[in-house]
Amino acid sequence: MLDTQATKTSPSLLYMVKQVELVVRSHLDELVKPSGITALQYTALTVLERHDGLSAAQLARDSFVTAQSIADLVRSLEGRGLVRRERNPRNRRELLILLTDAGRELLEQFTEPVRELEERMVQDLTAHQTEQLRQALSKAWHALS
Repeated sequence: MLDTQATKTSPSLLYMVKQVELVVRSHLDELVKPSGITALQYTALTVLERHDGLSAAQLARDSFVTAQSIADLVRSLEGRGLVRRERNPRNRRELLILLTDAGRELLEQFTEPVRELEERMVQDLTAHQTEQLRQALSKAWHALS
């Protein structure tokens, strides 16, 4: 249960989560900008790195964008040779989106800078607190999913 006095003087958790999301996205946009992609495109590529061969609908859900936005995003990434589409062998009407070697190479360029950004974000936390934050965010996400 939230302490009502703390709630009156502190911003809501929803507000704080959104603040973190916006500042992370801003830093990520600046980080990937030289490569000609956006933070949203980078996120989609990382989703494909973990789960290659997704439908557009699943990629949209896992990348936190609308189904309408994913079409333009995939078209742009495909035009740059970072992803490719192919027919799903189990459902010929469905196209799967796959990461190309060029997409993997681009992600590899950002492994260290993104890790450094994440470390900067939690620099004032202990390793234990960082793991607790990870678990708490995961539980919060599951509670609303």
